[in-house]
Amino acid sequence: MQKAVINPWEVKGEVDYNKIVKEFGVERISDKLLARIKKHTKTLHPMLKRKIFFAHRDMKWLLDEYEKGNKFFLYTGCGPSGPIHLGHLQVWYFTKWLQDVFDCELWFQFTDDEKFLIKNKSFEEIQEWMYENMLDVIAVGFNPKKTHFLIDTKHADLIYPQAIKVAKKITFSMVKSSFGLNDSNNIGLIFFTSVQAVPAFLPSIIKNKKTPCLIPHAIDQDPHFRLTRDILPKLGYYKPASIQCSFLPPLTGNQGKMSSSQAIKAILSTDSPEKVKQKINKYAFSGGKATIDEHRKKGGDPDVDVSFQYLKYMFEENDQALQEIYNDYKSGKLLTGELKQLTIIKINEFLRQHQEKRKKAKQQLDKFIYKN
Repeated sequence: MQKAVINPWEVKGEVDYNKIVKEFGVERISDKLLARIKKHTKTLHPMLKRKIFFAHRDMKWLLDEYEKGNKFFLYTGCGPSGPIHLGHLQVWYFTKWLQDVFDCELWFQFTDDEKFLIKNKSFEEIQEWMYENMLDVIAVGFNPKKTHFLIDTKHADLIYPQAIKVAKKITFSMVKSSFGLNDSNNIGLIFFTSVQAVPAFLPSIIKNKKTPCLIPHAIDQDPHFRLTRDILPKLGYYKPASIQCSFLPPLTGNQGKMSSSQAIKAILSTDSPEKVKQKINKYAFSGGKATIDEHRKKGGDPDVDVSFQYLKYMFEENDQALQEIYNDYKSGKLLTGELKQLTIIKINEFLRQHQEKRKKAKQQLDKFIYKN
């Protein structure tokens, strides 16, 4: 079995979430915490009910503050280096739900500097991808009056004076141990986590009021925010709370996560209905048996079947319908081809709506980019 590697720049191997919880020091989201969230949101997002967002840091404290009337803001982001895939959209659609139910501001960071530093791509190419990625973020449906795009290079005058305050508190050994960096990594990458920390307290500076922050993100980004949480109290700000999700698997199965650098293993936000159909039919890992007869007799395994996982993560919100699909596949009543066809239909309807909104996003861009 390939040893798992999980850090902000690389995820590969079989992911053991129990091990991650222990190693990263995050706390699993309990039923008690879900009930407390539901008290404010009235209903729970399917990704919470299904424990796809499964871990957190300081959510209890965040809700304490919220209940005192100290509203929090959201912070998430995107590293622009390629096309957007369903794994990105998973986090952003959940973040939109949080914005809607808690009526809060979102600070969305585009880390064009980080991607230039780590990818073998020109600065100009990174900028082109950032423009394309912005269209996808806008298409999610965030409130333009409460959503602020921060671009690391464009907003350097705003970010850099705060980043150096963070950097002064972080040693090279802290960065090396958190990210596995070594002497061959460029010095920009060593500095970068200082930049990524800034949106977690920038609104507190702008409003001149200490404000709680909640960061929704995939679990691989946690090392950045662990360091951020260590440093911010030393600068006089709250530690950011965070909520972490598991990875939407690549088409080929539960090794690693979906990646836009391996487009063959990913469903992209711009994929055509034909492309989605081709990718699911050809590459989606199946939990079915080798023959129809054997499948009818013994049933399939929905827990490893990628098509079922996609329904569970994003594309079947109805819990009863999802359970019926699970039971039918496990019993052999539902065949792999039928499950794939159902998933193709659901994904294509989702992408049809997303792509329509993406076309309109070009006219909305200026509303989202933060004006100093």
